[in-house]
This record gives sequence, C-alpha cells and structure tokens, in this order.
Amino acid sequence: MDEDVIKALILHKENQEKIIRQLGDAYNNQDFIFAKTEWRPGYPIVIKTAQLKMARLLALANLNLELTPHSLRHTHTSLLAEVGVALEQEQIMDRLGHSDVQITKHVYLHVTKEMNKEASQKFLQLMRSL
Repeated sequence: MDEDVIKALILHKENQEKIIRQLGDAYNNQDFIFAKTEWRPGYPIVIKTAQLKMARLLALANLNLELTPHSLRHTHTSLLAEVGVALEQEQIMDRLGHSDVQITKHVYLHVTKEMNKEASQKFLQLMRSL
C-alpha cells in the first residue's frame, strides 16, 4: 500500500476508535475495518450499503450509474497493467486476493491482449512514419 492509503486507514482507525469510546458497550467491537456507526454499531457494512452509497455519489457527480465497487477493482488492475505491471507479478495477485496466477490471467487477459494490439498499432504507425 502506498503512504496515502496508509494515512487514510490510520485516520479511519482513529475516527473508529473515537466512536467506540463514545458508544462503549453499545458498539459490537469485533475489529471490523468498515463497521456501521449508527444502526447496529460495530457490525460490518454489507456490500449492498456500499453499492447504494456509491450509486448516490455517482448520481450527484453525473457519472455512469452502472459503476459498482467491483468496477473499481477492475479499473485498478487495468490501470496497473497499462503502466506496465505484469499480471503475473505477485503485487497484482496480492491486491486482488488471488492465490493462483492463472485466476488473474483468466480474468484480466483481455487487458493485456488489448495492450498488445495497441502496441502493434503504435509500432505500425512508427514504421509507416519512417
């Protein structure tokens, strides 16, 4: 993780600890990273809640309403591949939680195929310009 993510998680943890102190025994402290703070405080935030919040933010920003939290996962991986991080590298596998490189390749092979096609087109343009 980069330092910005680490700082954000530290700040989140500090805010969460403040809420835990304020709520005391009313907070179900099971060490969830993303936990509810109001209704049933301390219980994990379910994916549907994250999807609904994201949909509201997308609507406010006039962005594509079909995007989901999972879309961000694919975008993240595609951007890493585009800047040259190979799908086979452990960093991508670890970020995605894949235990086998074949899973990563199967899901994201279209990204590298498109990059190869683009590289071929760029090379062709280069050769034609000579």
